[in-house]
Amino acid sequence: MADSVYKIIELVGTSSDSWEKAAKIAVERAAKTLRDLRIAEVAQLDMTVEDGKVALYRAKLKVSFKYED
Repeated sequence: MADSVYKIIELVGTSSDSWEKAAKIAVERAAKTLRDLRIAEVAQLDMTVEDGKVALYRAKLKVSFKYED
C-alpha cells in the first residue's frame, strides 16, 4: 500500500425523516464534488424541536477523502 494523505472535513446532513437519511444525504451530496471518499463517521446526532415535536433530524459526520497528486 502506497503512502497517502487524507483530509477530514465535517458535514451536517438534515432530514425530516430520520438520522440515517440525514447522514446518507450528506455523503451523497459530498460525493458530487469530492473524489475518493473513504470513511464517513457519525460524530453527533441531534434534532430540532418545534411545538414539542421533532421537526428535523441532523447528523454531523466526519468524512475523509484522499489528497491527489
